[in-house]
Amino acid sequence: MADVLSRIGDKWSVFAVMLLGERDHRFAELQRGMGAVSKRMLSLTLKRLERDGLVIRTVFDTVPPSVSYALTPLGRSLHGVVEALGHWAVDNQSSIEAARQRFDGEVALGE
Repeated sequence: MADVLSRIGDKWSVFAVMLLGERDHRFAELQRGMGAVSKRMLSLTLKRLERDGLVIRTVFDTVPPSVSYALTPLGRSLHGVVEALGHWAVDNQSSIEAARQRFDGEVALGE
């Protein structure tokens, strides 16, 4: 169970599943949507998600070749869970930041 949770719980996998839950994306679209992810990290993340059966990669016979990524049925079943987690993070971000500031202030005072 730990290996599955570590895979689907890392931030880049969460971002990818959230974006692919909206629609199919090409690599560059995913990278733009995910912000600070490097090409190497995104490529590795997508390969891991594909290996786990969550993402399907489709290569189109065009010049130059184009590739599209989509969620599989298994990936779509994960999307709802990940989307709920994303909404929770947005809804609670300010509370978490306030708690961190309080904690850091207490640690600085030696409490």
